[in-house]
Amino acid sequence: MVFTGYLIPLLTLSTQALASYTGNLNYRHARLGIDLEKVTARSLSKRDEAPYTPSQLNFTHGVASGDPYADSVILWTRVAPRMQSDESDVTVSGDVPLYNHETERFVEAKGLDPFTTYYYQFNALNEYFNVYGNVVRKDNVDYVVHLGDYIYEYGFDAAEYRTDFDLAASHQHFARIPVWDDHEIANNGYRDGSSGLNNTEYSFLNVGPQVSVDQRKMNAVRAYFEWMPIRQVDMDDGLRIWRSFQMGNLMDLIMLDTRNYNRSITSLEWNDDYIERIQNDTGRSLMGARQENWLYRQLSDSVNRGTTWRVIGSQLRFPRLEQEVDGEVIVNLDSWDGYRANYNRTPKHMYDNNIGNNIMLAGYTHTNWVSDLAWIGEKSYDSAIGEGAVGVEFAGTAVSSEGFGGTISSAEAEAGTYKKNEEMRWTEGYYRGYYELHVKQDEVFRAGENHLARPVAGGEVEAGYFRDGQVKHSNLTLNTETGKWETIGLGKMFLKVEA
Repeated sequence: MVFTGYLIPLLTLSTQALASYTGNLNYRHARLGIDLEKVTARSLSKRDEAPYTPSQLNFTHGVASGDPYADSVILWTRVAPRMQSDESDVTVSGDVPLYNHETERFVEAKGLDPFTTYYYQFNALNEYFNVYGNVVRKDNVDYVVHLGDYIYEYGFDAAEYRTDFDLAASHQHFARIPVWDDHEIANNGYRDGSSGLNNTEYSFLNVGPQVSVDQRKMNAVRAYFEWMPIRQVDMDDGLRIWRSFQMGNLMDLIMLDTRNYNRSITSLEWNDDYIERIQNDTGRSLMGARQENWLYRQLSDSVNRGTTWRVIGSQLRFPRLEQEVDGEVIVNLDSWDGYRANYNRTPKHMYDNNIGNNIMLAGYTHTNWVSDLAWIGEKSYDSAIGEGAVGVEFAGTAVSSEGFGGTISSAEAEAGTYKKNEEMRWTEGYYRGYYELHVKQDEVFRAGENHLARPVAGGEVEAGYFRDGQVKHSNLTLNTETGKWETIGLGKMFLKVEA
């Protein structure tokens, strides 16, 4: 996901900045009481025992920056052993086009010399990380906002991903403002466990790596802070990642953690009957009481400072999503719909305090969504013109992961989903990628209007289900089997809920 704001551009001149360099900021603090002289002496004594010489080390994973403030930014790099052949050996390289969907590749390496050792490897573009490179080559943006599931629970995969050229280029060019989702720690997590792990003896002995929930969470959090250019927000609260950024009087960016921080029990894929019974309990919180109250203060303080826009980054879509399958209404209990009291308190604070110009950003669903922010059932809302809304939400698709579930037609989508969710204006689930958000003082949606302009997108979109106008379906994709440019997959982009 790419966030673009018309703010002060980042300068790339070769001037030097005065910087405070103190090693790994995430694990150094004056109150920790570490004797730095002893640490230095110990490091020197172990230098001769190091498994690698300096010449064998390399910045394999590039550099990255993130969490920019007005006067500072976090810089990141990682050093790793250089795994390559001896310099006396010779290597050859080349590109082989993938003409079709066959998996076998036969390559002839020519011009080789006798009595010479050659090393070879195959590298396939097996994901869609070219998306990150496309941003570098094509777009002029100020910041990249990533809303989670960046590290997918597997450390070795994360290290390999960071060697990808396009992903590395993205980190090198843009300051990133990230927050985690659930998979940085474990699927469908909450404060006492996840869908696959809980604090019981059976779970400890028989599930996964035989660690407790707390130990796994600590390991995952440390890995995230080591790999991502992010500030340690609170030295006394290692799990806190929720934070905010003030960008002049243009906007405040509020980054939430709706997946891990003191979250009440969620759907664990076997306890949905129980979650349905307690989903309206006032004591349930998606983000914990401390973070929830902090959010409300951030919104109010933003208005009091005269800031135009309040942009809220979250993992989960905020608008309700009710889907009807075979006459039964289904909701995702691992989302805001499973925490109805917490959900209701959020728009109530906005309406009661006249807080408008709210923009919510979301990820998680691997699907594109555009909606008004309306408090259905509590405040009047006119779907035709958007009157009664308090803001809008843009939810983005995934960079590489496919969408959930199967596929249904536009007619089935309208009958099963969109007629029940009147604030939803557009959705599309076939394409992968990112979106850009351009922010000016008087326009993302018109300041003070608090809803999407009508007709949305001028009345035309390329793909997906569109409530307000025409779907052009003019996107052309090269069919590598036939060599022809065709409209592919545009009838297969709507999600089907499994009953």
